[in-house]
Amino acid sequence: MSPRLPFFVYGTLRPGEPNHDAFLRGRTLTEEPARLAGAVLYEGPGYPYAVEDASGTGTVYGDLITARPEQYTGLLTALDHLEEYAPADPRNLYERITRKALRDSDGTAVQAWVYVAAPSVAARLRARGRLIGSGDWARRAG
Repeated sequence: MSPRLPFFVYGTLRPGEPNHDAFLRGRTLTEEPARLAGAVLYEGPGYPYAVEDASGTGTVYGDLITARPEQYTGLLTALDHLEEYAPADPRNLYERITRKALRDSDGTAVQAWVYVAAPSVAARLRARGRLIGSGDWARRAG
């Protein structure tokens, strides 16, 4: 069984984005601004991909989401479905991994689930993807 970790979200699941209300409304205890060091953000077709940054200098901005205990299992299943993630499936677009997210409020590192680009997708994005230089999906147009 997977550990019950918070989720670091950086795209359409962030507050104000289209999937936030559909998947997270009423299922969370806390939602707080956070960042993921050592990753960069690429534009996808209507959603972003976080890609681990080999240089270690990139930062992705998002939110740390803590699920209500009674909602956790259902939320994990729903998010895996949304991200089309299945353990060890070579067709995955995303992989669900654990990484330390840093709370913006105090810099505390929190182990969290994050969906990052699967290795084949990450390689394609590094070669010819559109980097979101700010690392912030909400500011991608600015």
